[in-house]
Amino acid sequence: MRKPNLWQATALILIVASLFVCVGMVGLVTGMMLVPQQADGLLRVKGVSAAPVAPAITTSQAPQPNVPLAADQEELLLESIYRRTSASVVHIRVGNSTSSSTPPTPYGQEFPRQGEGSGFVWDTAGHIVTNYHVIENADTIEVEFFDGTTVRARLIGGDADADLAVIKVEADASRLRPVKMGDSDRLFVGQRAIAIGNPFGQDWTMTTGIVSALGRTMPSGNSPYSIPEMIQTDAAINPGNSGGPLLNAQGEVIGVASMIMSGSQSSAGVGFAVPADIVSLVVPVLIERGHYVYSWLGLEGAELNLDLTEAMALPPDTRGALVVSVAQGGPAEQAGLRGSDSTVVVDGTQLAAGGDVITAIGGRPATSMEDIIVYLVKETRPGDQVTLTILRDNVEQTLVVNLAERPHTMQP
Repeated sequence: MRKPNLWQATALILIVASLFVCVGMVGLVTGMMLVPQQADGLLRVKGVSAAPVAPAITTSQAPQPNVPLAADQEELLLESIYRRTSASVVHIRVGNSTSSSTPPTPYGQEFPRQGEGSGFVWDTAGHIVTNYHVIENADTIEVEFFDGTTVRARLIGGDADADLAVIKVEADASRLRPVKMGDSDRLFVGQRAIAIGNPFGQDWTMTTGIVSALGRTMPSGNSPYSIPEMIQTDAAINPGNSGGPLLNAQGEVIGVASMIMSGSQSSAGVGFAVPADIVSLVVPVLIERGHYVYSWLGLEGAELNLDLTEAMALPPDTRGALVVSVAQGGPAEQAGLRGSDSTVVVDGTQLAAGGDVITAIGGRPATSMEDIIVYLVKETRPGDQVTLTILRDNVEQTLVVNLAERPHTMQP
């Protein structure tokens, strides 16, 4: 048998070494494909740092006890909010047969009257905020705290137009845990919303959802006027929730649960809360004076639609509020505003037409009647002057109106 020469031996050694190197490179590349990219021990996804990467676990292994799952974080957040705020929420019972704690629907229907509702502690002086319809015409009021203590309360003031009321209890300050108010002007659709109250008498029930819409203007159900900028939520609100807080993820009050839209007289995923900014505007005045007064323009308006725009020969991009009628002797009439003077029939329906179209108030665009209501409630007081920009016969004009006080149709 011939022995390989030196050249053949060297070639054989190089071939074997190359095979080892190739195998090693394949293993390295495979390992890089299977391991998440790491930087400083943190897994980063689109710029978001997560917890250190843990070894993969099999179905037979228990989860790591010190690495909470995402669902656990949600549970811990809700538990923390409940623990921090539940002592601020109260259960209210009224001693008469006509008061209603159930959330009114925005179109006049009422639920069976149950004589109970919810509320929350405003300050350590014993003031408690609730809905006007919870304590309306109440002969006696009882307040139960989270620890089971029950005390009598008396009415301090009420605002039927905003469906808000303040009652007061005589209780030790150590039992009074005031809420922290949030800023409803900074809310956004999709934000977490949490309600705590007493639906159907079930004490201190928490329900969760999101802010499903903003800027709703809804009839108060207690007066001829509407509540602007109401918060819509899919957090379950049911009879007995009325007057309870709607909270954000920081446990701040962003609204007062007030009404639902439902044909079944229970939660259908469309609940409404009085926004915190209106609560913060009205409640201190109720505590000080017992009632709240609003600016009054003295007109009835309607939003322009395509049919009205065409019937009145307005530019197609016109946005504003059509003045349907003005109150006799009211601020609008005194300033010279004109209501509708004709009608048009659209799809068999008779609509008011003609009249002035308000396009701005106080220098701010008014695309609808809701914009006018919001401005009057949040930016003006009775006695103020406000400038209206109007379209009359397709000609822009300005009028100055001296605002009056809303007629007192209901008193607490």
